[in-house]
Amino acid sequence: MIRLNLPTTLTLLRMALIPVLILLCYLPWPVGRTIAAWVFLVAALTDWLDGWIARRYNLTSDFGAFLDPVADKLMVGATLIVLVQQHPTIPLALLAVVIIGREISISALREWMAEMGQRGIVKVGALGKFKTIAQMTALTLMLYRDPLFGIPTYELGYVLLAVAAVLTVWSMVRYLQVAMAGSAKIEAARKAREAAQSAAPADPNPASAADSAT
Repeated sequence: MIRLNLPTTLTLLRMALIPVLILLCYLPWPVGRTIAAWVFLVAALTDWLDGWIARRYNLTSDFGAFLDPVADKLMVGATLIVLVQQHPTIPLALLAVVIIGREISISALREWMAEMGQRGIVKVGALGKFKTIAQMTALTLMLYRDPLFGIPTYELGYVLLAVAAVLTVWSMVRYLQVAMAGSAKIEAARKAREAAQSAAPADPNPASAADSAT
């Protein structure tokens, strides 16, 4: 039975905020997009908070480790789809495809490495964290959309999203390099074991084996 602790509850809350975010983006309220931006920001902060609580108070779990990246990908993917639908431009669509495609690819890569018992090889590094910060900041600003203190938030968010897309591709290449190196080591170890087994000497006294069999 799965027990829900505080970090996992925060992750589930983040997933529950996704339909709220989408609804706010389409409601004919003047402040709907502003509230949507705040909802996204709260969700992004809970992503940091649940991880910190899990590590600080030793509340990590396999279910939480599985659910946390799923919630992030759903939130980011849903937000990108809404932004592209409301601003259907080729550059924005390409950025969305790159980011969503990368998330799907890395998820598949992690599953592949998990099947080989090497899930820990593809772990989040500093580059992935920088990508996440740029991505979450970009999407918050693009959802807010209206200028803030004279700062063009949407345009600034657009630039940060492009930076996040570059970091996305860069981090994916790094993950693939690490995974391929780990896979090569596993394959080399397997071949070494097979070679050792094939080179093992045969039974020096087959007759004794036959006598014991009778």
